[in-house]
Amino acid sequence: MSERIVMRVGESLVAGGPPGTAAEPEVVIGEMDGPFGTAFANQLAAQTKGHSKVLAILNTDIMVRPATLMVSKVTVNKERYTNILMGTVQAAIANGVLDSVRSNVIPRDKVNDLGIIVSVWLNPVVAKTDDLDHRILFDIHRKATAQAIEKAMRNEPSIDWLLENQDSITHKYFQMGLDGKI
Repeated sequence: MSERIVMRVGESLVAGGPPGTAAEPEVVIGEMDGPFGTAFANQLAAQTKGHSKVLAILNTDIMVRPATLMVSKVTVNKERYTNILMGTVQAAIANGVLDSVRSNVIPRDKVNDLGIIVSVWLNPVVAKTDDLDHRILFDIHRKATAQAIEKAMRNEPSIDWLLENQDSITHKYFQMGLDGKI
């Protein structure tokens, strides 16, 4: 049996596709029989209008293991946006979770003991994009989910790396503000 995973946190940003296709998931991973499990159950039971929480599924009734809960960072209030989030992106997240098991980032012997909460950002512009490439959107969200899980499970970035690189990294939007672009 693998070590106990009380709670791990990770994030990722994958961009580079057409406008609106970037993914920026934040994940929390933990044992279902501890504080994480309580948070997972509370999130699933406490639905909020515009921020529905749904299980990540491969198809209509096939959820993945570890059980994975999607929480939208953006208010969901348009049918087209909902269909993209609860279709293409939901399937991408489910596949990213399974990729993490396949690559042994998540130990296979822990899939029934762990849960994952994915806070998912989907750019609202996708609801207005007539030529949205669902394959690219799927691939980017799948990759970002797997990367966020890997960073969480490996406790990355390490504190040593952060301290070493702190002064050489400037937040993109802070820099844009300094440059007068926002």
